[in-house]
Amino acid sequence: MRVGHPITGMEINLPTISEIAEAQKLVYELMTPTPQISWPQLNQRLEANVCVKHENHTPIGAFKARTAIVYAAELFKHSNRVNGLITATRGNHGQSVALAGQRFRVPVTIVVPYGNSVEKNAAMRSQGANLIEFGNDFQESREHGQTLAQEQGLHFVPPYHRDIVKGVATYWMELFSAVPDLDVVYVPIGMGSGICAACAVRNSMKLNTKIVGVVSEGAPAYALSFEAGHAIDAKVTTTIADGIACRLPDDDAIAVILNNVDHIVQVSDDEIRNAMRMYFSDTHNVIEGAGAASLAAALKERRSIRGKRIALIATGGNVDREVFAQVLLEPESRLQSALGIASR
Repeated sequence: MRVGHPITGMEINLPTISEIAEAQKLVYELMTPTPQISWPQLNQRLEANVCVKHENHTPIGAFKARTAIVYAAELFKHSNRVNGLITATRGNHGQSVALAGQRFRVPVTIVVPYGNSVEKNAAMRSQGANLIEFGNDFQESREHGQTLAQEQGLHFVPPYHRDIVKGVATYWMELFSAVPDLDVVYVPIGMGSGICAACAVRNSMKLNTKIVGVVSEGAPAYALSFEAGHAIDAKVTTTIADGIACRLPDDDAIAVILNNVDHIVQVSDDEIRNAMRMYFSDTHNVIEGAGAASLAAALKERRSIRGKRIALIATGGNVDREVFAQVLLEPESRLQSALGIASR
């Protein structure tokens, strides 16, 4: 599928169904397909037929398990002169690159911002990655990683790339094949690979499903860019949704989103925490802030989705124990009470 870039006018080529099917073969060497489950209590809360795609059930606890392995396979197919991989991350993308490094037996360096998740850092180190702390947010870490790549002759693995999208699209193939008659899907947006993969598979399968993006009010860059029609830099202030804490969107991702996404919902940190608690109460799944954002958005729009078939993408479950414990201990919010959403 091809879409036009809103600024350059150049065509952007998204992965095809046949390419995604090939990517599935590689992904399934590392993991099994993840489930899509309809949970009765979530159905009751939203007064809708709700399907949760559980990407928190991968070997690294996030959908990113599918991405760098596909990207690296294409990289090494065309070059045998890669001395090592380097990337920047808040956690899940870094775990994916570390996983790919193990698969292809190359060293991996990962740059994270100061104050990053302790447990995500530990997970990346446990996979053999050399971890460097630099910068106050993801964008500063990314720029430092790109500098190190040039200085040390390493290959920088970007957070958004066609081959990254191809890997993510493998879970959309699973979801849309299992539940082809969805009315709406809610997709958290970090750097855009997840929602662009949704567009690629939805369009290729000729489905009528509406795709709705979700961002944090504390990281509104993609929502503001969607409104403006081009990439806009926006300050990041969210303290719970590090997986979608993007300051500067990717131009190609914005082009795909502008051409294919129905709208983008902004949710607050309080709404995300509520959704994390609901996921645990209703499904006994641990879902990190970014992953819970889709449920937060559906709750915000529950009047418009009443009676419809919807899917929520639980993109990951990697939240620090102390953070999650605090979320669970917080009382029911005034917002939750005002919406009439009963606690369980």
